[in-house]
Amino acid sequence: MANISGATNPRDYRRDAASHLYRQNGHRIFKGKLPPLLYAIGVLQVEVDGRGRVTAINWMRAPSHAPEVVAEIERTVRLAAPFPAPARMGRVTYTDTWLWHSSGLFQLDTLTEGQL
Repeated sequence: MANISGATNPRDYRRDAASHLYRQNGHRIFKGKLPPLLYAIGVLQVEVDGRGRVTAINWMRAPSHAPEVVAEIERTVRLAAPFPAPARMGRVTYTDTWLWHSSGLFQLDTLTEGQL
């Protein structure tokens, strides 16, 4: 069972979700500052129900030049479920930006270490 999020709004929940994704994918996180040119950047909206299950994934800005990255991000999000249960909101839709390096490693904008 996933942990519980005490967030009261989507912005606060985004930090809990990003931390959860980092814990689930520690070996895939780019360490340090990202280079100035990234392979792909995508803005993804994720809907999570009261139990932390992913109920919808919607691209706000998909990296259309990199369909393999789109597929991998969607797979990564679905495999990370259940997310922290949004106990105080019942359900939540949050948005985060995926910063994708050509090596396949990534950072989320919420927890990024910045760029060079």
